[in-house]
Amino acid sequence: MSHEAHEPETPHLDFQGTTPYEDYVKADVLTHLQHTLSDDPGEMVFLVTTQVMELWFTVIVHEWETAAKALREDDVPTAVDALKRSVRELEALNASWTPLSGLTPAQFNSYRGALGEGSGFQSAMYRRLEFLLGDKSASMLVPHRGAPRVHAELEKALHEPSLYDEVLRFLARRGHAIPEDVLRRDVTRRYEPSAEVEAVWTAVYSGDERDEVARLGEALTDVAELVWRWRNDHLVATRRAMGAKTGTGGSAGVAWLEKRAQKSVFPELWTARSYV
Repeated sequence: MSHEAHEPETPHLDFQGTTPYEDYVKADVLTHLQHTLSDDPGEMVFLVTTQVMELWFTVIVHEWETAAKALREDDVPTAVDALKRSVRELEALNASWTPLSGLTPAQFNSYRGALGEGSGFQSAMYRRLEFLLGDKSASMLVPHRGAPRVHAELEKALHEPSLYDEVLRFLARRGHAIPEDVLRRDVTRRYEPSAEVEAVWTAVYSGDERDEVARLGEALTDVAELVWRWRNDHLVATRRAMGAKTGTGGSAGVAWLEKRAQKSVFPELWTARSYV
């Protein structure tokens, strides 16, 4: 066997059209979507960070829709795998606040006017994410009436069971005592906690922790915790950048975010722990 050093082969550099990498990633499209509207150099990081968040929303929605479909088919391993992937993706999403977390009011004000009436609550993909968590509201479709495709996608998501609805339907098929009024609830409305559902999770967590339903519960809890952290990081970054002023788009700003941060995702998974 020869021990002579060999020069690495020259990679293929000559392509008939664009590179295969560009064809797959569309990097040229992604890196030319930034059109700042102010002269402030800090606006670029705000714009890019927001666009990155939108991409993470898209991935996470895909994962949760994959998990919901798997649960409809009683395929718990596939659902848990998708939820675990989304946990890592949520960690990356939450880290997106880092470039914006130190904004001062003066720095934010230097390009805030470029947003006009734009606000994060108008994000259609984030709304789909919230709908999957069970936080439904038909009124949140109103801002998207001018974009037919986006509006149709949101309306479809509004009328579909949330991820948690699919979890509870799966539990019922497994013989757990999920009430009929929960199983037949109007899925276009916000999910409200149920004492009976809490009792089911209490029973699950009082049993074998290796049971796949318990593992599903913990994967959902991991998701819920990181969503809570996302909301709190959003609150802190906003409070630091603009205090208690009215938010862009006419929202209540910090007051609205504080209300959001107080809400638990998959609520009975948290309250049941007091009774185990």
